[in-house]
Amino acid sequence: RGKDEKNKIWMPKLWMAKEYKDKRKSIDDTERNIFRFKKSSEEKSKKMEKEEKIFRETFMFTGEIRVIARATAGCSVPSQRRADLPVTAGEQLDVIATAQGHAAICRNAQGRYGYVLVEHLNFR
Repeated sequence: RGKDEKNKIWMPKLWMAKEYKDKRKSIDDTERNIFRFKKSSEEKSKKMEKEEKIFRETFMFTGEIRVIARATAGCSVPSQRRADLPVTAGEQLDVIATAQGHAAICRNAQGRYGYVLVEHLNFR
């Protein structure tokens, strides 16, 4: 007993704030779910595919969907028809194609497609 205690080096105990200690325990105790992110992105991709299918049927668009330009909406405009895209002021839109007249086919952040008048778009 005497030899073991003599060779043992005394180290001061580091005190930790109780809140931090509790937080650390809760983080360590919970099981991390890696697949949760994958599930939400899978649902999002299915929704985007559905919107794309509706877009292709409505606008009879057969080519590859390419973003020509990026624009922001200058003002809020509700949709008048089913083919129109409702837009809020300051919303980021991807311009897919220009249509006849003063309209452009755009896509919003949620993946919905529709016509937006060029007058309502601000290009950078």
